[in-house]
Amino acid sequence: MNDDLAHEYQAVVMYNTFAATLVGPNRKELEDFFRSEIPDELRHAEFLGNKISALGGQPTTRIPEVHTPKDTRAMLEEVLKAETQTIERYTQRREQAQAMGDLALVNDLEEILSDETKHKEQTAKMLRGNWQTAAA
Repeated sequence: MNDDLAHEYQAVVMYNTFAATLVGPNRKELEDFFRSEIPDELRHAEFLGNKISALGGQPTTRIPEVHTPKDTRAMLEEVLKAETQTIERYTQRREQAQAMGDLALVNDLEEILSDETKHKEQTAKMLRGNWQTAAA
């Protein structure tokens, strides 16, 4: 779960950085989108840190590298990739929790999976649109 926590921290940094560095005609819409994702990622990080601690572990402070593309389409593609990988990680974590019989954790992970799936779907829909690719 520490790997999941590290990636939630990464998502916060990614969304904040993308929101801050946007330029071009779709800047305001994308800035609002990126900033709106941050509270969910922080909530996931808070849950994971508390769960890791409750299980006797030490929550990580490590943050994986954040890739910072220069155009809006590449930013959205990076978000889609990150959300897809996050869903894969949480699906594995849910299976592990089921195998351990920890139904409360299974339920909590289902909620996180729902959030991450919504993020992925929203991003995929944006990528199907006609987004400008102005360089940052």
